[in-house]
Amino acid sequence: MFYGGRAACLLPIILVLCLSRNDCILPVAEAIWLTIPSSGTKCVSEEIQSNVVVLADYYVIDEHNPDHISTISARVTSPFGNNLHHNENATHGQFAFTTSESGNYIACFWKDGSHKQYSELTLGVDWKTGIAAKDWDSVAKKEKIEGVELVLRRLQGTVEAIRGNLIYLKDREADMREVSEITNARVAWFSIMSLGVCIAVSVLQIWYLKRYFVKKKLI
Repeated sequence: MFYGGRAACLLPIILVLCLSRNDCILPVAEAIWLTIPSSGTKCVSEEIQSNVVVLADYYVIDEHNPDHISTISARVTSPFGNNLHHNENATHGQFAFTTSESGNYIACFWKDGSHKQYSELTLGVDWKTGIAAKDWDSVAKKEKIEGVELVLRRLQGTVEAIRGNLIYLKDREADMREVSEITNARVAWFSIMSLGVCIAVSVLQIWYLKRYFVKKKLI
């Protein structure tokens, strides 16, 4: 109820801010520029919750050899290590998938073996997730909406995405709090056990020394 109310309150605020600016557009993913070394791998990652659409394009920009662009290999893996995308000997490519589990999704790029003798190159990655990956032009054509109505539909999607992220963060906080409480309880029990062992060892030492001194008739 709390998050639904917050989301409903955000909708008119975002609408007013957008309508007050002529160049206002909804947040979209921007290109990430990576420098791929002559040897080694360059990776990017993002923590994404489950059931989120991910769409990305990548392309090579070789400033040192514009007439002979080097090729790269790309691999995208899920938090559990599943291979979601793999491409070799490419100067550009794209991948799209819907996340099946929450966690850190990693995309790694490296130069192919036949081009490693050349210098480093630049790679552009246009990474979109969630509401930014949605094709609003197709939605507008399919539902025959335009203008302010389309802006409102985008704002509604943005608010829903914000609400989903807030709920996700709340669940993550609850999970982390539970793990912290379990860890604290285990540490407390370990401390009690350690103290008990120390007391038991001290009692045994005193009993042994007393028995030894009595046997030797020192006391």
